Amino acid sequence: MKLQVKIQIFTSLLMFILLLLVNVAIFLMFHKMSTSSELEELELTTNDLVATLKENPDADISNVLKAYLPVNGMIRIIEESGNPLFEQTRSTEYLTLPWKFTNKESKEIYTEGNYPDVAVVTKPIIWQDGEIVTLQVSNVLYALDETMRTLSYVLTVLFLIMLIPVIISGVLLSRLLLRPIQKLQETMQENMKHGKWKKIDTVSRSKDEIYEMQKTFNQMIDYLKDSYERQEMFVSDASHELKTPVQIIKSYAQLLKRRGMNDPALLKESVEAIDSEADRMKRLIEQMLSLAKGKQEVVDKDPIDIEALIKEIIPVFEGAYGRKIHLQSEPVFVKGNKGLLEQVLYILLENGMKYSSDDMEVNISKRGEKARISVTDFGQGIPKDVQERIFDRFYRVDKARSRETGGTGLGLAIAASIVKGHKGKIEVESELGKGSTFTIILPYVQ
Repeated sequence: MKLQVKIQIFTSLLMFILLLLVNVAIFLMFHKMSTSSELEELELTTNDLVATLKENPDADISNVLKAYLPVNGMIRIIEESGNPLFEQTRSTEYLTLPWKFTNKESKEIYTEGNYPDVAVVTKPIIWQDGEIVTLQVSNVLYALDETMRTLSYVLTVLFLIMLIPVIISGVLLSRLLLRPIQKLQETMQENMKHGKWKKIDTVSRSKDEIYEMQKTFNQMIDYLKDSYERQEMFVSDASHELKTPVQIIKSYAQLLKRRGMNDPALLKESVEAIDSEADRMKRLIEQMLSLAKGKQEVVDKDPIDIEALIKEIIPVFEGAYGRKIHLQSEPVFVKGNKGLLEQVLYILLENGMKYSSDDMEVNISKRGEKARISVTDFGQGIPKDVQERIFDRFYRVDKARSRETGGTGLGLAIAASIVKGHKGKIEVESELGKGSTFTIILPYVQ
């Protein structure tokens, strides 16, 4: 069953029950008020009759009773034995009303089958001979019965008339609520069918839950589009990066096949080139896998002494590149994965060594609740207009130079991803001709 039909049925059924309860309440309340009014009026008549009988003990009983006889009722006097002493009525059909002797006052509505209600007032009185008798005064409520029938007809007609706008409003309400949902469904189907990135217009909508849902949908579309484009770019760049060494290896292999076996110099050149390109391919694949892992949130975290970690790494680079790395530090601890943070420091130090020929500086400090690790080189620097892009995958400021130094354009992207997984960030400050400073900012641990 469609949601629109469910809403229509629910709203119509709910309003049907409410209208029915209201009509029944009106009917019962009016009936109760009317019968109470009839009983009070009949009780006043009975009290007046009793007072007249007391004041005129010698009067003709039949005439007195006739004077106070209700229009559609009866007056009956019952002896203690249970037999009627007097009965005064305008119609013999009223004599079928049951009776009994009682010494208690009462007033009630007598109902029997489909006949009209009868208001009955019973009162004990002292009769002329000093005995106690029961005075019963009743009145058949024909007028009230007719009024209640008319009221039931009126309420039924009103009930049916009011159901029409209720049903119409249910249809309109369901359409109003479901229109944006249907639009959302159509947009999703169109996106899936045609491969589009269509979003929903939310300008004219009120700020309700459906608006928030549509807003979230648009944000999801932006996220999916960005992820898809990044994935597409990543695959394209990766295939391009892998295509070059594969082509070089294939070219040298074909060269060796044609004439390299008898030429020692060509054989040596080909083997070295193939080995070099294979190493570059291996490094590229490892970095791509590392980047994929680095995007995940770091789960295993331990307190790490950054000062001790950098002191372990510096001698490795000084020995490999024959240059000094000057360290200024203080004891700083962060919580993270030692192997991953070591990889970030390797990436920054290796980049600094590749793209500069002078000594480097590393500064470790604490500022507030943040630990700051700065790696500074004095190379050619990075233009300001591309500083925000250097953390993108495969992006390289100088592709020709990166090719010479063996760069893949993934190092900084890997570093940024790992630091982000540690709830931190990397900042860069650079000036052309003076060098660059990369700063890792991580939460400090006491």
